[in-house]
Amino acid sequence: MRPACDTFPPAARPCNQEWMKSLITQKGDYLGRPWQAPKMVQMYLEKAKKATGREFFVVVKSCLCYLEPQNLTDVSEFLLLGISEDPRQQPLLFGMFLSMYLVTMAGNLFIILDVISDPHLHTPMYFLLSNLSLADIGCTSTTVPKVLVNTHTHQRDISYAGCLIQLSFLYFFAYLDSLLLTVMAYDWFVAICHPLHYPVIMNPHLCGLLVLVSIFISFFDSQLHCMMVSQLTFCTDVEIPSFCCDPPQLFNLACPDASTNTILIYSVSAIFGGVPISGILFSYIRIVSSILRVPSSGGKSKAFFTCGSHLSVICLFYGTGVGVYLSSAVSPSLRMSTVASVMFTVVIPMLNPFIYSLRNTDIKRALQRLLNRIS
Repeated sequence: MRPACDTFPPAARPCNQEWMKSLITQKGDYLGRPWQAPKMVQMYLEKAKKATGREFFVVVKSCLCYLEPQNLTDVSEFLLLGISEDPRQQPLLFGMFLSMYLVTMAGNLFIILDVISDPHLHTPMYFLLSNLSLADIGCTSTTVPKVLVNTHTHQRDISYAGCLIQLSFLYFFAYLDSLLLTVMAYDWFVAICHPLHYPVIMNPHLCGLLVLVSIFISFFDSQLHCMMVSQLTFCTDVEIPSFCCDPPQLFNLACPDASTNTILIYSVSAIFGGVPISGILFSYIRIVSSILRVPSSGGKSKAFFTCGSHLSVICLFYGTGVGVYLSSAVSPSLRMSTVASVMFTVVIPMLNPFIYSLRNTDIKRALQRLLNRIS
């Protein structure tokens, strides 16, 4: 007959790190940190059972459902493991993140200043582009400064409140990026499919309204994710295998099994992500069908070239965004998830100004005029 959970001494409860560590390392074979995530406990216990052949692992596994409340606590801080824990790599990582952050800030600020200072760029397309650059700056500034501080001070902790604030701003700016890309796709659709009605349809009032609605929906989405995370309960000493607080990682680390909440957050993300993607697909299906009806090959090439920069940004943004969620769902400890997060929050905001400016003669001319005025 298997003993009940209360027959184990207080020190021998599954959320106690030292007990779990000694439990898994009876033969000197360190099999991992099973207290990091409840979903991983079963895997480690089964692996340890195969290694030792001792039945009490099954007893412990059955007791995970009957933990006393004092062993589950609302943690005061998390530990961000970052990209690498090797001290020799920290100066390289610090220099890499600092360089990408400065390039991102400079590139996006130049686009914003270009649009503001040049009257030729006071059009709906460039108004939306400047807002996209502002969202990129916010998305990067939410994560990179904390990474730089942690790397420089060799401290990886982040408070519980700081984690919630970070994920709230991260999701706000990330979803604002998504909605602005959708509005820009609609702008291209009107410009190519209804060129004669473009000034009437894409008037300044509609552009401002679309941006305000995007901001409101992004705020609602970020607060929804923040509220779902705030309902979770964690074991002590929670380690996040990433450089920022991300809800999929936090759901994997929840001490009671958060499978229902995990399914909920993926469903919410699918809904909030599916609507913009549907709008983009609809716009570009209509755009491609209109371009194919152009008789001259030169006109077709020019139209596809004009839309190429926006399509490149869309593919990068949604490709890495899906990669972040899929890598978190497959295995919360894989470095692939961290790399995808770096691409999504750091690399793409850095590349956006180059993608739009290098393929856009108006931006390059405005930038040249701005630099001439400054010099």
